[in-house]
Amino acid sequence: LQKELLKCKQEARNLQGIKDALQQRLAQQDASVLQLKQELLRANMDKEELHNQNVDLQRKVEERNRLLAEYKKELGQKDRHLQQHQTKLDEMLRQLSEASYQQVDLERELEHKEALLAHCMKREAEE
Repeated sequence: LQKELLKCKQEARNLQGIKDALQQRLAQQDASVLQLKQELLRANMDKEELHNQNVDLQRKVEERNRLLAEYKKELGQKDRHLQQHQTKLDEMLRQLSEASYQQVDLERELEHKEALLAHCMKREAEE
């Protein structure tokens, strides 16, 4: 009985050691699980922050694209106006050139008529 008692005590000590080791391992695993939960929470918070930043950046990109479209539209209108003004300017320059030619012709005609008048006056004075 004593041998059996010693054997049972030895077995109880072994089982207690195993129990203590398992409890220690369980405590370590609980600590690891807690640490993993904290890391997961941090990762989710970072993910949410990145998502918010992404939404904000997308909003800014959309706003800039809208502004760019408006600027392109305005630039197109200004190009059309510039083309219209260039066409008007070209027409005015053509008219001015025509007027200059007409002025030169009229000045020549005036000089010719003045010369004729002077000639007639000279002839009349001689007669």
